[in-house]
Amino acid sequence: MSDHTENAAAAPALPVAVDEDALLALADGHHARAVRPLGSGEHGGHLVKTYAIEAPGRAVTERDAAAVRPLVGAHLTLGAVRGSLGLAVVLLHAGGDGDYVLVHTWIEGHMSDLAVFTGPAGHPELLRPGRTGLAPCVWEAAVLAHERTAFTRHVLDGEGPLADRLAAWSADVTKEDAR
Repeated sequence: MSDHTENAAAAPALPVAVDEDALLALADGHHARAVRPLGSGEHGGHLVKTYAIEAPGRAVTERDAAAVRPLVGAHLTLGAVRGSLGLAVVLLHAGGDGDYVLVHTWIEGHMSDLAVFTGPAGHPELLRPGRTGLAPCVWEAAVLAHERTAFTRHVLDGEGPLADRLAAWSADVTKEDAR
């Protein structure tokens, strides 16, 4: 018997909750999504870094970015109530099944606050808060992982005046396709 056959025979049974067909279907359809920075600026009193994430065949336009600015600004204006430290990352995701806007804010106690807004594709005026428990998808999580590292590197572990640290944080963006 070959090693492969022995290993296959010895494979443990999957836990009951593991949906093998669904996971394999996700793996078969997994693809890269374009990620590009849209710049930094002030919104709702916060210093904000903004990114576009684009599914194949979709694009985040300047019109889309402009349409969500009031929503992002309104959300961030209430940041002090949630313990905001004044820094945020906004993801505009033109997804395969609709549009998403994530507003990730660094808050007190080394924590963060996340708001997810969802809506039909191409209609930013219809974005509404996502359902309770909704969290970043794999592509959004890749950008937020970069941002966690950038925040730690430049703001928490950085040296020098805070303005210099924030400038370094603002400049540290990811531009590669997310998997």
